[in-house]
Amino acid sequence: MTIPKNYQTVMPYIIVEGAADFMTFMQNVFGATEKMKMMRDEKIIMHAEVMIDGSTIMFAESIPNSPPTPASLFVYVDDVDAAYQKAISNGAQTIESISEKDYGRACGVKDSFGNTWWITSPANFT
Repeated sequence: MTIPKNYQTVMPYIIVEGAADFMTFMQNVFGATEKMKMMRDEKIIMHAEVMIDGSTIMFAESIPNSPPTPASLFVYVDDVDAAYQKAISNGAQTIESISEKDYGRACGVKDSFGNTWWITSPANFT
């Protein structure tokens, strides 16, 4: 099996209402970079892909025969406190406050598109 460059074996594909705003959220909070965007028309994203630190997230605008499909995503970041503040200032709601876990400093937020993000700065494993 040969997977195209910059793709992984498993990648989330999320259907949202407000795909353009969803892309902006990921760019503002996680530094996502746009990889590709195909438009249905001038305003509706038919298919888009972003990269967050080497991981691809695919997404599209919901349409009547393809309703929203929110996801739960786990993402490692260098600074959970900064990412949490960016998420909140970009419309996310807290579902779990920042705390120390065995696996790192972590929190949970729900974005305004219905997706849950488990944001973690990894513990120093040696």
